[in-house]
Amino acid sequence: MNNKPIIALDFPSDKDVFQFLQHFNEPLFVKIGMELYMQEGPDIVRKVKEQGHDIFLDLKLHDIPNTVKSAMKGLARLGVDLVNVHAAGGKQMMEGALEGLEAGTAAGNQRAALIAVTQLTSTTEEQMQAEQKINLSLQDSVLHYAQLTKQAGLNGVVCSVHEARAIADICGEDFLRVTPGIRMLGGDTHDQKRIATPDGARQDGSSLIVVGRAITGAADPVAAYKEVCELWEEK
Repeated sequence: MNNKPIIALDFPSDKDVFQFLQHFNEPLFVKIGMELYMQEGPDIVRKVKEQGHDIFLDLKLHDIPNTVKSAMKGLARLGVDLVNVHAAGGKQMMEGALEGLEAGTAAGNQRAALIAVTQLTSTTEEQMQAEQKINLSLQDSVLHYAQLTKQAGLNGVVCSVHEARAIADICGEDFLRVTPGIRMLGGDTHDQKRIATPDGARQDGSSLIVVGRAITGAADPVAAYKEVCELWEEK
């Protein structure tokens, strides 16, 4: 799995996806989330894969362990590179997801990396405490979920940039920290609360970044993508 910036294909249809992808003449790392998957189904994954792109299938599975295990077994057959669940589903559910993913991966193929969502980057500490009744700081909640995810044998977590370094410190550098909420300096934050720039994410310990409208909504998506890459890869 490469470490290119992941482009969030948050489009309503496959037509919009392929109109966007035709701007690029190189393989990309893209995210297919619930909006697109619910409209187009698994076919959109197969079609994007056929074009040579790596895929983060962002469905955030969260259900009883056996259901998640069975669902993940089916998703494994799509040959994606990265997939996720909600850490709030618990250790047993995450272990079931991993079992299903391994069982569904064809012999001789490398299974997708499996990560867990800690707290959404749209969630504030005040929201978490009031609505989820979690009487911890936001960072402590995220760190707890990260440790639980590691105990379950998963490859990493989805978190905000602001927790990435602390997670690396307690879970190790090889434990993935996939960070959405990436914006360019001066860009619109939209519905994200805990955000950062690509270079800020690199400096603060992100393993992979997810970038959406800063690229997909740009007048020149290729130029925007190259700018993000330069900031992310800058030494």
